Amino acid sequence: MYEIRAVDIQGSSMEVLSCMPEGPGPFPGVVVAQHLPIAHAGLEKDPFTIDVAERLAKAGYASVTPHVFHWWDAEEDIAVKREGFRDDRAVADMNAAYDMLARSDKVDSTRIGVIGHCWGGRISWLHACHNADYKALVTLYGGRIKLGMGDGAIAPINLCSRIACPVMGIFGNDDANPSPADVDDLGAALAKASVPHTFHSYDGAGHGFQDFVNPDRFREEAAADAWQKLLAFLDDNLK
Repeated sequence: MYEIRAVDIQGSSMEVLSCMPEGPGPFPGVVVAQHLPIAHAGLEKDPFTIDVAERLAKAGYASVTPHVFHWWDAEEDIAVKREGFRDDRAVADMNAAYDMLARSDKVDSTRIGVIGHCWGGRISWLHACHNADYKALVTLYGGRIKLGMGDGAIAPINLCSRIACPVMGIFGNDDANPSPADVDDLGAALAKASVPHTFHSYDGAGHGFQDFVNPDRFREEAAADAWQKLLAFLDDNLK
């Protein structure tokens, strides 16, 4: 069962959705970078975010998901949040979430990974470039990885040499952001930085194909296979 906690980030209160498996632990942990479509309005308002946390708990992983859009009022238009997003703030948010997870008595701080879908696919990659303690990174159709966000921000694709863990990428071949060409660029950047990585791309699937909340995007068969691969990857690197 999940719970919502709050932490102060530079004077702004940030919600964090925490979800633990049953039992005493210590469990491996996962920091989940939130996606954009609904969760920007609040974590409890998004069934997909809750489902991700509960799936991880069922598989034996403790998780935390920070609400990285706390810098704006909940009613603010999503376009304003998207265009005003700053990587330095995202790193601060993810740092706080990681610390919350790592300090829990029920979590083994030596076995923590990071994952993210959509907007979170970019943030998970970004934070792995700023935290060398992660043991696994899974980015699911993360767009804008080739773009820095905020004044002076370096594009996460150019920070690959800082990633200290294996990477799994999950993508849809019908996606436009990241496009198949973008995915090739991401793989080439990881290879150049000698970061071990495995990518899986699905035909007939576009952006957000795991999001069951959006029937136009959801692709049940691809989503199920991707979840199986994601959990196997986490098991290999965190258990």
